[in-house]
Amino acid sequence: MWMTPKRCKMEIEESRGFRPEWTQRFLVVEPPEGEGALCLVCGHLVVPICERDVRRHYEAEHQYYERYVEEGERAALVERLRQGDLPEIPPLTPEERAARAGLGLARLVALKGRGWAEGGFVYQCMEVMLKDVLPDHVSVIGGIDLSPEITQQRVLKINENLRSQLFNRAKDFRAYSLALDDQAFVAYENYLLVFVRGVDQDLEVQEELLTIVNLTHHFSVGALMAAILEALQTAGLSLQRMVGLTTTHTLRMIGENSGLVSYMREKAVSPNCWNVIHYSGFLHLELLSSYDVDVNQVINTVSEWIVLIKTRGVRRPEFQALLTESESEHGERVNGRCLNNWLRKGKTLKLIFSLRKEIEAFLVSVGATTVHFTDKQWLCDFGFLVDVMDHLRELSELLRGNKVFAAAAFDHICTFEAKLNLLHRHIEEKNLTHFAALREVADELKQHLKEDDKVLAVDRYQGVICRLQKEFERHFKDLKFIKKDLELFANPFNFKPEYAPISVRVELTKLQANTNLWNEYRNKNLGQFYAGLPSESYPIIKGVACKVASLFDSSQICEKAFSYLTRNQHTLSQPLTDEHLHALFRIATTEIEPHWDALVRGRNEPNP
Repeated sequence: MWMTPKRCKMEIEESRGFRPEWTQRFLVVEPPEGEGALCLVCGHLVVPICERDVRRHYEAEHQYYERYVEEGERAALVERLRQGDLPEIPPLTPEERAARAGLGLARLVALKGRGWAEGGFVYQCMEVMLKDVLPDHVSVIGGIDLSPEITQQRVLKINENLRSQLFNRAKDFRAYSLALDDQAFVAYENYLLVFVRGVDQDLEVQEELLTIVNLTHHFSVGALMAAILEALQTAGLSLQRMVGLTTTHTLRMIGENSGLVSYMREKAVSPNCWNVIHYSGFLHLELLSSYDVDVNQVINTVSEWIVLIKTRGVRRPEFQALLTESESEHGERVNGRCLNNWLRKGKTLKLIFSLRKEIEAFLVSVGATTVHFTDKQWLCDFGFLVDVMDHLRELSELLRGNKVFAAAAFDHICTFEAKLNLLHRHIEEKNLTHFAALREVADELKQHLKEDDKVLAVDRYQGVICRLQKEFERHFKDLKFIKKDLELFANPFNFKPEYAPISVRVELTKLQANTNLWNEYRNKNLGQFYAGLPSESYPIIKGVACKVASLFDSSQICEKAFSYLTRNQHTLSQPLTDEHLHALFRIATTEIEPHWDALVRGRNEPNP
């Protein structure tokens, strides 16, 4: 457990109270009376006092002063503001306004996954609109350059701005975790997407794309690890602060002797590092689990049906819902890999299963084979696959919920493991209560068969569920190792001190006896409660809270990147450098707003 004092304890500063470094960084001072941070620019008093609130006020109201980047400039600015001498903020010139508009349009082009040349079309649309609506203002767009070359440069500048902001925030991370997703295929190349989730002393969580690594150029695990360590070093993140790793469960990631995880955990072993927690079931849960459940290559057959429907059945009304779902997922143009990934989703399989009669009639009409509709074993396997994937879909949707922390996600995992035990018993007893599709197939087949035993291959399906149980046990065993830490984090007032390690019992007893903290716990969410917990009084509990909060609690950011790739796979398959691809993925997944004034005036933040 993390609470045991075998490894060095995380140092946490007091998260409440004014800090002197904020004066130059955010242009605030400590007020003469009372608590808070007094803004030198507008006189606004920021309360409650924590870095998150001070930074948000500064970024929202006074981003202009980011142009004062040098230490000497910054100190002189603070002195002028103390004397009440506010520098005059000049209005944007027409050229700067045009540059701002061009940057915004370049970002929009990147977000929507459009080609670089689309900027010219956007320009023509604006020109036509202004001629009819505001003819006197047509000239304002004359200074907006939307050529492909300029659009590319602007996207790279936005990426550098976002990257710089991330690195500045990473300096304040008390703990962080990495998510490694190796399922990004662009054209014929495979990429590893590396995401970071960091937590500062105010328990503010930040999830962002750290880097992408071309696996074609970094084929060996050693080269891949070197690329990740270089990205961490560039961001100023030491291995001493790394808490967790979440990955896909491919051999490249979790291979026993040659997987990336074993190499990284070995690298992080030192007296000053924490035990790195690894779990591999969060990312692409449905996609990767489907290979264990699809015992009769059902999805390959279904894929052939969908290709036929897309080419010869697009006008059939019974398939419109299916085709609409397909286009919303990956657009009109689709490659084989995207189609395969879409078909491995529980929602998709359930929809196709409900259309199986219509699909059979369609196949007959176009002269395609319908042999699978007379194969009772294949039909049962299809129904079983639909049911199990639907259960996995429910779990996957729960794990996509953001800002719930790993403790809640672990509860969902434990509940699903109990559900697998129930499904195993039910299939052994031929109780199909929780197998709606299989029950429907079995009822149809029993009309033509005398004995029920001839319909269900119980041993076959028991083996699949057992395999899933073992996989879940393997993927999440590290989370079970820190189960008490997760329970303490989620329910500190209900956790019995006698079950806690000796090092935390005094703090826990004192916490549970504090009525004020109990009221805060009831009225605030967990993040707010732990952000306000005094570090000097509860250093161990606060340390556990930072570590648990830094663990990835959902696959949301990875799903966002994967969805962006799937919807725009045709555009992304055009010739793009890794640098441009990195910029597009960052813009598509970030929650950070670019510093537009810094970009327009050419005074971007320097890289750390």
